[in-house]
Formats: sequence, structure tokens, C-alpha cells
Amino acid sequence: MTLNVYLSGEIHTDWRDQIMAGAEGLDVAFSSPVTDHAASDDCGVAILGEEPNKFWHDHKGAKVNAIRTRHGIENADIVVVRFGTEYKQWNAAFDAGYAAALGKSLIVLNPPELGHALKEVHGAALAVAERPEQVVQVLRYVLTGQLPA
Repeated sequence: MTLNVYLSGEIHTDWRDQIMAGAEGLDVAFSSPVTDHAASDDCGVAILGEEPNKFWHDHKGAKVNAIRTRHGIENADIVVVRFGTEYKQWNAAFDAGYAAALGKSLIVLNPPELGHALKEVHGAALAVAERPEQVVQVLRYVLTGQLPA
């Protein structure tokens, strides 16, 4: 059984790479938003035309990115949403809520100090992990039934 896993949220650390490396050998297909920050910010104007007003520049980019995000979440079996401490990931909160509303299996990944702030998001999750290797362990268990050594 191939699991389609969408990796959403914070784009400034290598947590995605850690999960993908840890899941090598498992029957998992990963997808994610565009993690090149500049490309993500500028995709709307690069494709649909320049905007002199920063609000509309950002609006176009957000809408184009939403097409990719919705497609990824809708086609995922499991959605992993990472919240980090350095940046506000408002889009990640939307992604978690959207995944939950679609009935997707949701794993939230965040450091313990964000636990209280994310308690409602955690309430929608089927698992809350603090480290990428815990996400890998959940995926391994789902696919094989094996517990960590």
C-alpha cells in the first residue's frame, strides 16, 4: 500500500529532508508546497503579471500556491503539518484545518514550547510529534505494524 504524504508548513529548516531520508525503503510518495521562498512569494506575478501594489502581489501568489496546496492535501492519505518557532505559519494552520475538514489523517509536528498555542490544532490531529523521526516512526508503523527498535 503506497502512502501519499503531503508535507506542509514551515519551510526554513530541513525537517522534510529528515522525514524523506528516514522513510527510505518505505512505500511512501511525498509531496509538498514549493519551498523556495522567493519562488513561492513571486509565483503569482511571474505567471499572471506584475502588480504595483504589494497586497495584490502577495494575493496572486497566495492564490496560485493555494491551488498546489489544495491539490496536494486532497490527494494525500496523510498530511504532516510542521510549525516552527521562528516564523508565524498562518498557512500551516489553514492547511491543518483543511486536511482535518477533509477527513485526512493529520500529523502535527512542532516543538514542545508551541504545545499550548497549538492545542486546538492538536485536537484535530491523530498524532502530535516533536521530532521528524517520530513522524517516520508513525509512517513505518502504519505501513508495517513495526514499533521502533
